[in-house]
Amino acid sequence: MIIARNIALGTRLLPLNFRAEKGEIVHLLGANGSGKSTLLELLSGLIEGQGDIELNGKNMRKIDSMSLARQRAYLNQQQKPAFAIGVYQYLNLSLSAIPQLAPSSAERAVIEVCEVLGVSDKLNRSTEQLSGGEWQRVRLAGVCLQIWPDINPDGKLLILDEPATALDIAQQSVMYKIVRKIADKGIAVVMSNHDINRTLSDADRVVLLKNGHIVTQGAPAEVMDVSTLEDTFGAQLRRVDVDGQILILNQ
Repeated sequence: MIIARNIALGTRLLPLNFRAEKGEIVHLLGANGSGKSTLLELLSGLIEGQGDIELNGKNMRKIDSMSLARQRAYLNQQQKPAFAIGVYQYLNLSLSAIPQLAPSSAERAVIEVCEVLGVSDKLNRSTEQLSGGEWQRVRLAGVCLQIWPDINPDGKLLILDEPATALDIAQQSVMYKIVRKIADKGIAVVMSNHDINRTLSDADRVVLLKNGHIVTQGAPAEVMDVSTLEDTFGAQLRRVDVDGQILILNQ
């Protein structure tokens, strides 16, 4: 679905290869400054570095901006609304790249996504009236709608940079639920994460980053051993079994 070869950006990200397949959820793990956000920005096509990136078999540099907007959606780290706008109007902006979209189909998709994320009651509000967690869920709804397969057959890739920011425990659970729902519809999902245990339970594959390079990658249960994670994060950790579930905790 997306293949990156020898991509790099100065000293922020050293040359590396990356891929994510259709329907796969890939988590990026690493300490702050490890290169996660830089890798996601490069994969989004919003910045250019060294190397080549292919999205659905085509070099991303040769995809025009409107076509790229139909194929991939990118949620950057949390930011305040640039201006006040109604939540429903904001979400409809996410649909602007989808051609010949029937209003009834758009409305059904908005309602479905907002119900999953628990923001249906916010549709008549202004963005300036939202709390941090509400705004983050509205932003997440927007990028999900942009590539929602039920209304956009061209959707291929969802990129999320620390999507759990500002979300409480229940809201995070809902966020991971919709990520899996999108992957089950055939969308490749690449996201940075700070919750090691969520990666253990929710990711199909994990990429560990340190100082701009890949330490290791693979199935979470296979590559997320304590010694590797301690080296990656520079922290003392321990592995415990709680009622048959493996958890990794700080010492």
